[in-house]
Amino acid sequence: MKMRVTSATVATCLLFLQSCAAVLKNGAGRESPNVLFLVIDDLRPALGCYGYQNVITPNIDQLAAKGIKFNNAFVQQAVCGPSRTSFLTGRRPDTTRLYDFYSYWRTAAGNFTTLPQHFKESGYFTASVGKVFHPGISSNFSDDAPYSWSVPAYHPPTQKFKMKKVCPGPDGQLHMNLVCPVDVKSQPLGSLPDIQSADYAVEFLQNVSASSQTSPKQPFFLAVGFHKPHIPFKYPREFQDLYPLFNIHLAPNLSLPPDLPTIAWNPFTDIRKREDVKALNISFPYGPVPRKFQLLMRQGYYAATSYTDSQVGRVLAALDEQGLATNTIVVLVGDHGWSLGEHQEWAKYSNFEVATRVPLILYVPGVTHQPVRGDSTFPYIDALESCINEIPNHNIVNAPSGGNDNVLVQKNSCNKAGLPHCRLQTLPEEGHESDALVELVDIFPTLAEMANLRTPPLCPTDSSKVELCTEGSSFVPVILNVTGGTSRQNIVTSWKPAVFSQYPRPSEQPQINSDLPHLKDIQYMGYSMRTEQYRYTEWVAFNPDTFKPDFDLVAARELYLHDTDELEDHNVAGKSEYRHLLTQLSQQLRKGWRNALPSQ
Repeated sequence: MKMRVTSATVATCLLFLQSCAAVLKNGAGRESPNVLFLVIDDLRPALGCYGYQNVITPNIDQLAAKGIKFNNAFVQQAVCGPSRTSFLTGRRPDTTRLYDFYSYWRTAAGNFTTLPQHFKESGYFTASVGKVFHPGISSNFSDDAPYSWSVPAYHPPTQKFKMKKVCPGPDGQLHMNLVCPVDVKSQPLGSLPDIQSADYAVEFLQNVSASSQTSPKQPFFLAVGFHKPHIPFKYPREFQDLYPLFNIHLAPNLSLPPDLPTIAWNPFTDIRKREDVKALNISFPYGPVPRKFQLLMRQGYYAATSYTDSQVGRVLAALDEQGLATNTIVVLVGDHGWSLGEHQEWAKYSNFEVATRVPLILYVPGVTHQPVRGDSTFPYIDALESCINEIPNHNIVNAPSGGNDNVLVQKNSCNKAGLPHCRLQTLPEEGHESDALVELVDIFPTLAEMANLRTPPLCPTDSSKVELCTEGSSFVPVILNVTGGTSRQNIVTSWKPAVFSQYPRPSEQPQINSDLPHLKDIQYMGYSMRTEQYRYTEWVAFNPDTFKPDFDLVAARELYLHDTDELEDHNVAGKSEYRHLLTQLSQQLRKGWRNALPSQ
């Protein structure tokens, strides 16, 4: 019998060879927890467990039911490369000096230790699958090798077709479309990137389990990055059937806010490059996108999200089946949000809530969930098998022809279709949740503390020469407070009063590079602060040579009152009755994140 040798097999063979040395180094008496780190590209909290009753995500919902869900988790910058570099180093964009995709922090800012590197240097076997670091210059064309990973990072071969004409059109030709449901077998190499990444991760976990039977156990840190629902919305066609268009509705606030500063607008240039969007002749910079196509985009995003959920489910089920769920911390996070027509905008590239707020779920065995002997922790839930037959006329997937746009804007009939029932009937537990304000820079120190590693100290004001430190705070006390665990000796009595994001702009008026300006073109930086009640943003002059903002030159301000305006539709920064509040928030923003650290 021949053994099938794959890159995942090679990786776990290396794990076997390293494990003996690791056990000798760390001692065999204590078993360290494994870490499964799941990063999902462009994922906003449009999940069943976050209250989106018509979005079918049973496997992520199941993770939340066994874990703790953070309802107010925010990124430091709403674009892939800067966000990932920030949370993987535990430092903010003004420290990593990455606001675009075109510099590597180790050469541009400092030799900063990363989250996986810290685990690797503490005796863990670390592996990267899919999109974890942003590929290219920002991770040195190597996913930060050799620092972060024990073996070369795995990238699915089918990802190279991202910008290719692979989307079948009604004309019988292939196109490079935004909305792109496909027959997987007809795709190049007969697969899709996230399927291949899940395959690799599943095989890795199987091999880890097998090798642990014959060798000393070495803990692993496995990071798996899923590409969807990032554009294009290319996913197996059958997932489209979960979202018939008569169940899709437009954004509740689909118009351009009247008091929105022009500098705050992102003209969604990335989606305009796709053939199906080009054919719409959408005016620049504001649009709007025709309503019929808005529905197709929202349908595509939700279908791509359900497809990703199925791949997450496969990995979690493998973790469970291999007996690893009882000693593996699982983290699931989106790298930033994505606007689905709110404020007439699409994509990320802004400081709005829809761009900066993300799902963050942690499963900690023995803390968030007590495994029961003989029970399965993460059985795979097939949404297609469970739900598709409960959807009336589920084969209706194309936009109705004729009529005006308003005909398509129907009241959501999801409850009548039975979709929440088919998702939730398998989830008897509700899980834990927290409304605490947390930031993705908090993940690094949190995981280090959970794994009993050295927790990175707080960075000094100038940390360019400090390899290991963090600009975040461990939220382990928040988890223990919610789950009823015993807090650490230094109990945090007051958590963060505010969290911080930022976004660069090349000009005060929207232009072709407003969404993603290169460093040399950045003229303004929008610094945004989210408190329990408010979002306050100042757009100030920025020097790309010194990386310094000038708060004396304010181009625009935004103030949203979340108690009455949770969708951030009404900028009241210019109203005289909020003058004193504006002054207070401006002072708080300018003091920055260091003034918002938890008190001990």
